[in-house]
Amino acid sequence: MSARVCSSAEVLSARRIAEEKMNAVHVPVMMNEVLRALELRRGDVVVDGTLGLAGHSLRFLKEIGPEGTLVGFDWDETMLAQARERLAAEDGLGRVELVHADFREIGSVLDGLGLYANGMLLDLGLNSAQIEDPERGIAFKFEGPLDMRMDRSRGEPASALLNRLSPVEIERILFELGDERWAKAIAKKIVEVRRATPLRTTTDLVNAILAAVPTGARDKRIHPATRSFQAIRVYVNRELEGLDDALRGAAERLAPGGTLVVLSYQSGEDRIAKTVFRELAEEGFEDLYRKPLVPTAQETTMNPRSRSAKLRAIRRAKPAETGLAVDGQEET
Repeated sequence: MSARVCSSAEVLSARRIAEEKMNAVHVPVMMNEVLRALELRRGDVVVDGTLGLAGHSLRFLKEIGPEGTLVGFDWDETMLAQARERLAAEDGLGRVELVHADFREIGSVLDGLGLYANGMLLDLGLNSAQIEDPERGIAFKFEGPLDMRMDRSRGEPASALLNRLSPVEIERILFELGDERWAKAIAKKIVEVRRATPLRTTTDLVNAILAAVPTGARDKRIHPATRSFQAIRVYVNRELEGLDDALRGAAERLAPGGTLVVLSYQSGEDRIAKTVFRELAEEGFEDLYRKPLVPTAQETTMNPRSRSAKLRAIRRAKPAETGLAVDGQEET
């Protein structure tokens, strides 16, 4: 069975929709819960490690006032440019530093700026505008180049990886990062297909997946390509690679009493956050929630992309509570 290839008009329509969403009012996930955890005050330094369209950051700036400082990170230049435009349209903002970098570089950037954060957010989900842009090749709904990179200035696109990796490597990616039970069959089919013609588009990959997964065995709730596309995107962008070190490094750049909030959308991300936070809880930090917070039913109805979100938070103890200064030296 072959996937339906969308017409040029449909692709252009999808692209226009994506562009409109880039400029539309972005609905940040679990905003109320994030604000309650961060407890931001006027004059605070806040870091948005995954800026996106600055939905969370716009609210942060209102909380910290003109005396405060926002440092925003994004590895996607397009997202960063859109966020810059949205922020520039606001009046009375404090100091804003926008950085084209992955949140894994928070430590070195804050060191360079001479800052510690009173609050920090890592929203590990993708923006809907990114997902639905055909040119990115992240979604299987419309035909586009099989790229999937968030930062298209570096790394290999998904097509290059799938056209060179061994079937064993592809199977491992699909199973470990996507929980795909047909991983072996899909990997075998991808290698079979590329022998004749290299995979270049999202439709090429969808067709290979549909040819590998028996019709009667398909999950009725989701498209057969859902898990594979997710797994390949996670692998292409190394989304779990170094996440534990990044979370620890971010926590170490918190000021006394500062809070780090993480919003995750995949079981692998949440497991890593849970493990790191429990370790940090034995090192002068407080794990604020024994179980992660989840969106309210009202929010998931109004914003379906929030339905898989889980919020965890950790707070650095104040010197009076530990006898330690920010750098870990005992106070005199």
